[in-house]
Amino acid sequence: MTASLPADPPTARSLTGVVPQILASLQGRGEWFAPARSAIVVMVDGLGRSNLTARAGYARFLAGRMTKKDAARTVFPATTAAALTSLLTGESPGRHGLVGYRVRVPGTDLAPNQLKGWETDGLDPLTWQRCAPILERETAAGRPCFVVSSPRYAATGFTRALQRGAEFIGATTIAERMERSADLALRHPGALVYTYIPELDTIAHARGWESDEWSAALETVDVAARDLDTAMGAHAGAVVTADHGVVDVPRHRHLLLQDGDPLVDDVRIVGGEPRMLHLYAEEGRADDVLRRWHEAESGRSWVLSRDEAVAAGLFGEVVDAEVLPRIGDVLVAARSAVAYYDDRESDKRPQSMIGQHGSLTDQERVVPMVRLGSFA
Repeated sequence: MTASLPADPPTARSLTGVVPQILASLQGRGEWFAPARSAIVVMVDGLGRSNLTARAGYARFLAGRMTKKDAARTVFPATTAAALTSLLTGESPGRHGLVGYRVRVPGTDLAPNQLKGWETDGLDPLTWQRCAPILERETAAGRPCFVVSSPRYAATGFTRALQRGAEFIGATTIAERMERSADLALRHPGALVYTYIPELDTIAHARGWESDEWSAALETVDVAARDLDTAMGAHAGAVVTADHGVVDVPRHRHLLLQDGDPLVDDVRIVGGEPRMLHLYAEEGRADDVLRRWHEAESGRSWVLSRDEAVAAGLFGEVVDAEVLPRIGDVLVAARSAVAYYDDRESDKRPQSMIGQHGSLTDQERVVPMVRLGSFA
C-alpha cells in the first residue's frame, strides 16, 4: 500500500502567494509583509529551509533572521520550472501548465525539458506557459519592474515565458546582483525587482548540497544578503526565498530502468525527473503500469495515477483541461533517498547528479521566506 500523501499544514504559506503578497505590501495592505516603498524578491535556487538550517554556520546572517514563520511551501513537483512559473504568475502548475521538468506535449511523443525546450523543441513562450506573468501585468499598469540575473538567461524562452515586460539587468556575480537590485529598488519608488541566484542549485547537482563547495557558495549568498539588507535600510523590503530544497542521492541509490524491466513495459515516455517521474503509458495500458509500479516501488515512493494526483490537489485546486494530458498517466514521487533513471538513454551524464529534488518530502518542498529591509 502506498504511504499516505503528506498534508500541508492549514496555515502553510505557499510560494505561489509570495509575489501577490509583496504587491499588496507596496499598496500598504499586505498580510505577510510590512508596507514597503519598493520590493525585491531574491530567488536562491535550491536553498531549502532544511538545507539552510543544517548549514546555518555558513549563513549566520540569514539563519539569524529566519524565524519559525519565515517558511513557505513550494509547488508540486518541487522543481524549478514549475516553481518559478508559479512564483511569477501567482498560479498553480495546474493552471500555468509547467507541471514538471520533462513534460509530454499532448498528442506527440515529445517530452521537452521545460527550462530549455523553448529553444530545442519549439515551445512557444506566449502559449505553452498559459498564464499572464505578474511582471508583464505590473509593467503595463505603470510599475517599474526589473529582473536581475545572469546575462546568459537574458534571451531564453523560459525568461520570456515568465519575465516578459520587465527590464532585464545582467549581472555576473551574486554580489553584483544584490548590489544592482538594491540600487534599482532605491532609485525607483514602487519598483518590483526579481533577483535570481542559480549558483547553489548548480553546485548541488554536481557536488551535492553537503559538499564544501555548496557551503562556500552559501557563505557568499549570506554576505551578499547582509549587504543588501544594509543598503536598503528602511527604504525597501526584500524576501529571500527558494524554489525547492535538495536531497543528496548517492549513486548506489540510483534505480536504473533497462530493457526487459517490467517497470518499463507499456511505458511510452519516461518524463519528469529522477525523483518525480511522469510515466506516459501506451494507449489503454495505464492501469497495468500503475499496478506494476505500485507493487514494486510503493515501499519507497508515492505511486499515483493522474486522477489520484489531481483529486489530491497536488497540482493545485484546479487543473485546466488543456493541462491535464501534460501530466503523466502514472506519477512516481520518491519518498526515500532514491532516484530513478531511464538507463536506455544514450546520454548518461544526468546520472552523475548528486543533489536532487522534485518530490513531496519536506526537505524538497519547504523553503525559507526570510524578510529583509523594511519587511523585517
